Order: sequence, then C-alpha cells, then structure tokens
Amino acid sequence: MAIDEKLLRSIIAEVLKDMNAAPAPAAEAEVKGDICIEEIGDAPVGTNPNEVVLGLAPAFGVHQTTNIVGIPHGKIVKEIMAGLEEEGVACRIVKVYRTSDVSFIAHDAAELSGSGIGIGIQSKGTTVIHQKDLPNLSNLELFPQCPLIDLDTYRQIGKNAAKYAKGESPMPVTVRNDQMARPKYQGLSALLHIKETEHADRNKAPKALKVTIK
Repeated sequence: MAIDEKLLRSIIAEVLKDMNAAPAPAAEAEVKGDICIEEIGDAPVGTNPNEVVLGLAPAFGVHQTTNIVGIPHGKIVKEIMAGLEEEGVACRIVKVYRTSDVSFIAHDAAELSGSGIGIGIQSKGTTVIHQKDLPNLSNLELFPQCPLIDLDTYRQIGKNAAKYAKGESPMPVTVRNDQMARPKYQGLSALLHIKETEHADRNKAPKALKVTIK
C-alpha cells in the first residue's frame, strides 16, 4: 500500500500550523470517525482480577481516527474488546496522556489493571501487551510493524492479553512480516508520532473513558 501523499502533506501542514495555534477548548465528548470518546474522570486502580485495561495514546480516536493504513480506530478497539470477551475477560479503557511511547502507555495500563495486564496502543496502530511488574521497556508482546497489523491480529492481541490475565502462557500472536514495510511507511510513521506527541501532557493523569463505537 503506497503512502497517501495528500495525507502526508496535510499532516506536515498541521505540524507547522499547530506550533503557534492556541489549543481548542475540550468538549465533554469528542466524536470523530467511527468512535466517540468521553472522559469521565481520573482512571482508578482496578480491583477486578478478571479485567485487562486498554490504554489509548493521547491522540487516539480524537485527533487521529485511523491507524497508519487507514483502519478506523473504532474497529480496532472493537476487535481488541472482542478478543478479551471471547476469553471471558472484561475490558476497561483509559486514555494515557503523560507520554506517546507505547511501552509506557501499556505499562501505565497494566498498573491500573486489576489483573496487572494492560494493552497500550498508539494512534498509528503500534501495540504492546504489558505486565505491571515488568520494567517499562520490557513487555509480554510487542507489535511494532503497525502497517502489517490487521483486524484479526488485533482480535488475537485481545485474546492473548486475556490469557495472560488468567495466568496462562499463550503462544505469541503471529504477525505478517514484510521487510519493505518499515522503509515504505517510515516517513508517515514519524509524522504521525509527532502529531501524537503534541497531545501528550506529562502532568495529566490517566482518564477513565466512556467509549461508544458507531
């Protein structure tokens, strides 16, 4: 899949424009694309051992609404939740603002999770399954080649996270390998990460979310 030149140009223009732009006032609920995200307060530390916390990156579902290859964020969340539910594990969704680094997002989610297992996902689609007692930069499973993650893979990520929460040791999720994916999407990936980082706030606590998928 070729990089959309129009999308690249629009992102570059926004990066330059936003340097001096005043932030827009936050709405009670942000509705973009196929997902509605509403903050409902600070995210508490969970006590339910049968849950996995899904931590969304700062721009996810609001300032960016699809992953790097155009899969809508609502569909991605729906598949991760479905994978968890198939294993009988609940999903709680939070927004992590303090960083745009997916490993730290996933670790923050794990620390909030009653099971100690969390999933972190960047707007561009990079995903990590983490455990709270592991170092931030370690993880249970890392999915760095976001252009190659399809909806079925996101569902399997949810299933594996649920299995870790139940104390199982599942086989790692298999992801397609394409050595050309990295150079093909490198520029767009960097720009999307810049846009993500613009919305990070290291002083803002993780927020509990009410998520509606259209």
